[in-house]
Amino acid sequence: MFTRNIAKFNQALGFQRSSTNKQKLQPGSGRSISMRASNLSHFIAGGPTSIDDASYNSWVVEHPSALGSFDQMMRAAKGRKIAVFLDYDGTLAPIVDNPDLAFMSDEMRSAVREVAKYFPTAIISGRSREKVKEFVQLSNVYYAGSHGMDIMAPRRPVKSCDGKYHTIALDKKGNEVLFQPAKKFLPAIQKVRTALREKVMKIQGARIEDNRFCISVHFRQVREEDYGILEKTVKSVLEHYPEFHLSWGKKVMEIRPSIEWDKGHALEYLLDTLGLSNSSDVLPVYIGDDRTDEDAFKVIQGRGQGYPIIVSSSPKETKASFSLHDPSEVLTFLLRLARWSKSSSSSRSLAQIWGVVD
Repeated sequence: MFTRNIAKFNQALGFQRSSTNKQKLQPGSGRSISMRASNLSHFIAGGPTSIDDASYNSWVVEHPSALGSFDQMMRAAKGRKIAVFLDYDGTLAPIVDNPDLAFMSDEMRSAVREVAKYFPTAIISGRSREKVKEFVQLSNVYYAGSHGMDIMAPRRPVKSCDGKYHTIALDKKGNEVLFQPAKKFLPAIQKVRTALREKVMKIQGARIEDNRFCISVHFRQVREEDYGILEKTVKSVLEHYPEFHLSWGKKVMEIRPSIEWDKGHALEYLLDTLGLSNSSDVLPVYIGDDRTDEDAFKVIQGRGQGYPIIVSSSPKETKASFSLHDPSEVLTFLLRLARWSKSSSSSRSLAQIWGVVD
């Protein structure tokens, strides 16, 4: 522990291995590491469960702290436009046993609100759009629920950049819904949800979460000896619905429509909606903690510029270039970004164009 504390102290002061910094501080740099296919047991804890401090410190050398590297990152971002994208669970709020109680702190909400005053900001979550908006409670950000299959923007003029995107629709409260690529799957999703509830709820501790365009089966409170039974049960339901597939998160199985759409596509769509997709001076900042966020990390890596940041307290394979240890460090990073942005004229003008300054 002492070794790790010293390492974190050095990172906070910006003391990183110089050769690594040179590589990582270029916007959009980072190694591409493919994710290996796995099964339920691999994702029980969202990654390795027993990693010593030396291994973590070694991993941080390859994925430097975004806090320790903050000043260098901002120097590299000078004269460019930043757009901020944030996962919710494990990033803005801690992972909890009961997903209905994954509340973010008032301090975190205030930090996100401040960042959104200066930069286009979006929450991209596997949760339903309505649920994540209920948690975040901010009106000056984009909300992309169901891994980006349900995107809503604050009411403002929207310029479409791609004819393939669906036309604008209104939700029940009159808010603009920009994109719902899996809308045609809703009737089938309801049938899958009903079938899962009939079978899965018989397993003690299992929880079904309706995320509208996808379904989450949480097993954080399931006994270990029942993991195999749960996995077999979920797969038996999906055998009757070949248009859906199963993916994995941190102690959660997710059933999604088999369409070419994920958080990376959502990131691209949001940049396009903002008119920033073809701009060479735009730096997307994406902060997330789960396997599904890797799709967004990959997009930023492919752009050749931007800052993909993973939130993790243990080493894991990732396409992210930088790291933060936990949501408390995410809070610190966002507060620093908000403070830095107040002195940036370019961020102010972009926020005014976006129309979210309050």
